[in-house]
Amino acid sequence: MIGGGYVGLVSGACFAEFGTEVAVVETDPTRLAALAAGRMPIYEPGLDRLVADNVAAGRLRFGGDLAAALDGAEAVFIAVGTPTRRGDGHADLSYVYAAAEQVARALTGYAVIVTKSTVPVGTGRRIAEIVRATRPDLDFDVASNPEFLREGNAIGDFMRPDRVVIGAETDRAREVMRRLYRPLYLIEAPIVFTAIETAELTKYAANAFLAMKVTFINEIADLCEKTGADVHDLARGIGLDGRIGRKFLHPGPGFGGSCFPKDTLALVRIAQEYGAPTRLVEATMAVNDARKAAMAGRVVAACGGSVRGKTIAVLGLTFKPETDDMREAPAVPLIWHLAGDGATIRAFDPEGMDQARPLLPETVTFCRDAPDAAAGADALVLVTEWNEFRALAPERLAAAMRGRVMVDLRNVYDPAAMRAAGFAYHGIGRPHV
Repeated sequence: MIGGGYVGLVSGACFAEFGTEVAVVETDPTRLAALAAGRMPIYEPGLDRLVADNVAAGRLRFGGDLAAALDGAEAVFIAVGTPTRRGDGHADLSYVYAAAEQVARALTGYAVIVTKSTVPVGTGRRIAEIVRATRPDLDFDVASNPEFLREGNAIGDFMRPDRVVIGAETDRAREVMRRLYRPLYLIEAPIVFTAIETAELTKYAANAFLAMKVTFINEIADLCEKTGADVHDLARGIGLDGRIGRKFLHPGPGFGGSCFPKDTLALVRIAQEYGAPTRLVEATMAVNDARKAAMAGRVVAACGGSVRGKTIAVLGLTFKPETDDMREAPAVPLIWHLAGDGATIRAFDPEGMDQARPLLPETVTFCRDAPDAAAGADALVLVTEWNEFRALAPERLAAAMRGRVMVDLRNVYDPAAMRAAGFAYHGIGRPHV
């Protein structure tokens, strides 16, 4: 497994749990030292135990020596970063191609070189060209095996997936991949074999479709507010239709994270390059960006038109619960806008505060827990729906706060209970009673 980041570490640990011998190659010395010491460089529930168990069993090891890791390997997964390239929005494949060349130089026998990173259409073909140019004598195949891991539930997604998509062109490559995923055959998980290009595009199409569902329900939530309808009842009414489904129909402040923003932008660029523009995806990106920017306006309006001189408590900073990932998190533009309008910000997140510090104004006060953040606040804004926020007693929050404004951007709280506690409650897509 080339790369000990989120995808490589989770995938490597899960393959080891299947009984496969896995070597994870990591070139970053700080991350490698942390892994060698048993410290996880990311927060993912259950990952520390899974890694520790498989290291102890001798099935999982970490190192920086690529040649040693590839000795006897049947499959080599490239799981390095593919960040958005500055200037044009395309995925930056420099790490992928550098890894492919290094793998080609180090392999001593046949192996399947598999892209686990999210890569545009045509990457597999380019990898094959690089390997052939580097080692004309090498016997190898290239495959694409995109990941569909949700942060916060990645281990479960790997162990009990909706599907596994594998793009491969030879029987030999398909057989190697079948053996790797054999434990999933036993639980009848769908294994979908496709052409390499199809597998590469599937990941982008899946994320873009989910991003469109999120954006759709957010726009419908705005319409519900104008008409007096309830977006949750509406979402249930349409989600029970099997053709639509109930997942990803939860209104909020807009999507963020490591995948949706990056992958929707990359898909737009790929489609433009091939002369088949994806207008729906382009609109999804524009609407989502505008929504995140507009969230501060909701808070300002709830506070009577101005937040200058007021203290705002912000609960939740990461883009979703059960992760410490701050990439494209809606809390970031929200806090910058409120601070720029003269508000004092008190914030708390169970896992993301260390990652949030360099992204937020220096004036933000990071608190020890939710009640501490609420202390003396004129308004409270819930941005990320961590479980520990769900059970907060409204009376306790009211006692800690100076004001009584509640802006619930995830619709976690019962409006009636909040109003009974004296709050001026503002949700998303719910009628204002």
